[in-house]
Amino acid sequence: MSNARKLDRVNTTHEKSLKTLVENRTAYTLEKCELNVFETYQATALVPLTFNDFVVTSMLRGKKVMHLYDQVGFEYLPGETVLVPAGVTMNIDFPDASANNPTQCIALAIDHQKIDNTLSFLNEKYPRLGNDYWSFSKNNYHFQNSIEIASLLNKIISICSSSLPLKDILADLNLQELIVNIIQSQNRMDLTQLDGVSNLNANPLAYITGFIKANITEDIKLGVLSEKACMSKATFYRSFKKEYGISPLEYILSEKIKLAKALLSNPKNSIKSVAFECGFHDVNYFARLFKKMESITPGQYQLISSTGNTIH
Repeated sequence: MSNARKLDRVNTTHEKSLKTLVENRTAYTLEKCELNVFETYQATALVPLTFNDFVVTSMLRGKKVMHLYDQVGFEYLPGETVLVPAGVTMNIDFPDASANNPTQCIALAIDHQKIDNTLSFLNEKYPRLGNDYWSFSKNNYHFQNSIEIASLLNKIISICSSSLPLKDILADLNLQELIVNIIQSQNRMDLTQLDGVSNLNANPLAYITGFIKANITEDIKLGVLSEKACMSKATFYRSFKKEYGISPLEYILSEKIKLAKALLSNPKNSIKSVAFECGFHDVNYFARLFKKMESITPGQYQLISSTGNTIH
């Protein structure tokens, strides 16, 4: 089951304009980036693709199976993004592609100087806590789109494919924001991979997120978290949002909903009991929040989980 934020679909290429049925490419080249739209209209396997720049790829329609870093192939679906470093070859399967069911994917190649300048600016002006630096993670390269990332990619696609006279400037501004959002998203994914509670002195924010997870059924207050992080409320709030792109409250609620989803997978658990077990005192508020974050109601989620169906 997925609540990934899908990108707006791009019109497919007219049949008479297709140059090939496998990874037909339409390119829009700007000063700091190049937007490529790839379409495939027949089933095929292990198609190699390599870029000279760092690439943000995101699925628009259909399904691929991606092979990266000699790892087992993984399904790649609309609403998901895969990051590919410069010079790394992706080998791609198209098991279901056909004339009536094409795959469509964007590959946004970003100039390395743009990335380097953005990271240098962040590390100089907005240093992370501890000894960490702003950088792309080598591990979290496949993830579901957040609302922010989907919105930015939609903007960049619109700008690159337009005839706007200032599109290089507009794209440049959105590229910088996209880089920041992707790194923050990867930082949040790192939290799910932490083994136990981190040391306060080594990484105070990771320590706090460990505390949140350990006490997720409780009513956790911002003041308690800031005290444990040895920061003022304002400093803690700013540091948390800078690091992860969301507020402490948003993170707490996302963890509560994650627990709720696990509990709802058991059809014997009532929605009311799940709400209370996750620390919600108002079942109606829990239901509204769940639908806002997952796009379906708790009851719908429980029904889908019990039947083994999926939502894409």
